[in-house]
This record gives sequence, structure tokens and C-alpha cells, in this order.
Amino acid sequence: MEKQIRLREDVTSLTGPERAAVILFALGKDRGAKLMEQLDEDEIRMVSRSMAQLGSITSSVCEHLLRDFTDYFVNSASVVGTYDSTERMLSQFLPEERVMEIMGDIRGAAGRSMWEKLSTVNEQILASYLQSEHPQTAAVILSKIRSAHAARVVAALPSEFRADVMRRMIEMDYVQKDVLKDIEETLHSEFMVNYARMLGNDSHMRIADILNQVDRARLPEIMGEIEQEVPDSADAIKALMFTFDDLLKLDGRSIQVIVQAVEIDTLILALKGLKDEAREIVFQNMSERARAIVKGELELMGAIRASDVDEAQSRVLRLAKELEARGEIILNQQGKSSPRRMIA
Repeated sequence: MEKQIRLREDVTSLTGPERAAVILFALGKDRGAKLMEQLDEDEIRMVSRSMAQLGSITSSVCEHLLRDFTDYFVNSASVVGTYDSTERMLSQFLPEERVMEIMGDIRGAAGRSMWEKLSTVNEQILASYLQSEHPQTAAVILSKIRSAHAARVVAALPSEFRADVMRRMIEMDYVQKDVLKDIEETLHSEFMVNYARMLGNDSHMRIADILNQVDRARLPEIMGEIEQEVPDSADAIKALMFTFDDLLKLDGRSIQVIVQAVEIDTLILALKGLKDEAREIVFQNMSERARAIVKGELELMGAIRASDVDEAQSRVLRLAKELEARGEIILNQQGKSSPRRMIA
């Protein structure tokens, strides 16, 4: 026997989620869907459940609720903007990673979410921490951080643990808010506090990041001063820096992406400062036509200033960093056990 649909005639008997369900139905499929997109997952589940169990609503109840709904906005004459509402709005037309980046800039360092902060943690350190956690917890954490950074962390995990985590990420469904909150609190108390303390005691990484942005023409002079003042730290800083030599140690696909993105004149100048063996690594990742053009230009090119080569290589390095930020390549420095020569 078919279940009887109950008739709802008294507006006061409706709960908040039920009233929202009535309004969404009354707005129609297209408008209701757009409004529903602004809700978070918990709210969507709550309203959806009410929609399914709503029953039949009389026209007078619908009219009453819609009048209340419009009166609320007319009388309030204001809009409340929050970090959450801004983030939901941006999510309607921007990729998740771009939203995280913008919201991180707006909030500032102190206001960044735990997942934004984790996306800046050294991949080796984060991978080491995740190995001490349950694979399901590791799967949740990796699913929340930026995908480009998650890729680097996953690559640093042991194969057996990595396979288990990846399987759980594939099978993962909705994660409840209270579970995420517990994980965030644990990450803050057990990991981020110690990580911040470690960074505070080790300035080598910060100096390396600064020097990566320095004009390459000035780099030998600055490194010389560091070697003279703090020789023990100089080698550690060099090992942490990302140099043009490091680009040549990337996988073939990453080199191809960089070569395709860089301007041909810049690439030719950058290659002018390399030995034949190093150039060959780049040539192997170029199309036959592009390789012939670049080789021909290099043969015809006369003597050039070292500063022009430095500037060209700096532009390529900056482009590589931009490509990594967009998630198109991974500047993986795993396995750097000794300082590498910096091309100056």
C-alpha cells in the first residue's frame, strides 16, 4: 500500500530546514539549485532530508513563507560578508587551489586555514609525519591540501603505505565536520607547533628562499660574503637553493613543459651558458624542429655578456616556479645529498 502523503497547513509546525525546503521548491529547479550551491555539505544534507520528507504544502503556507523570505531582505537592507561566504562565492567560478591561495592572502599568515599552512610544509617532513598516522588520517589530510603539494608528499611516502593511502583517498566519501576538527586540532598541537619551532631555529631555509629571488648577477658576491662570514652555513644554504642545474635533473615531462612555456630567445640565451652535455638534456626534450632552430641559433651566436646569460637563466627559473605554483610541474629536490654548483 502506498504511503500517504501528509498535508502541511500550519506554517508554525515547520522547522527551519523544512521552511528552507519549501522556499527552494517554490523557487523552481534552476533558481533553487543556484541558492542551494551556497550551502555547505552539512546544510545540504539537512535541507535535502527535509525536502524528501516534506509532504504536501498548501498554497497559503508557501505564500506566507515566500513573503517572510522577501520581507527579510527588504527590511534588513544589508549584506553580511564573511570569510566563509567569500570563500563559497569564489568556489563557484575558481579552482579549489586558486580559492585557497586568494583566501590565504586575504586572511594573512595568522588567519590561514590548517590546510593552507600544511600546503607550505616541506614535503619530506610532512611525509615523515604522515607515516606515523593511521592511513585513513593521512588520506584525509592529503585530500585537503593543495594537489600539487599532495603529489610531492605522496611521492615521498613508502610504496606500501602510499598504496594504502591512495586506495583510501579513492574510496573516501564525505568527512564529517567534527572529524575534520579533531584532525585539525591534533595537527596544530602535535605537528605545526613543533614545525614552527623547528623553522624558528633553522634559518637556512629562509635564507635560501631569499637568495633564490636575488638578481643572479649579485648572487656570487652575496654568497662569497656568506662563505666568509659563516662558512659552515654556506654549504647548507647552497644545498637548499634551487638552481639552474636542478632544472636539468627534473623528469623529462617537466623539462618539456618548461621548454614549451619559455620564450625561444630566453631559452637560447640560457643554454648559451651550459656545456654540451647539459644542453643535450634539454635538446632531448624538444621537438625535432625546435631543436634544429635552437642549435642553429646557438652556432651563429657570437660572444655574449655573462650577465645576459644569468638574466635568461633567472627568467627560466622564475617561470619554473610559476609553473609549479600552478601545479603543472613538480620541482622535486629529493635526493639532494650534497651542494650543487650554481651557474653564475
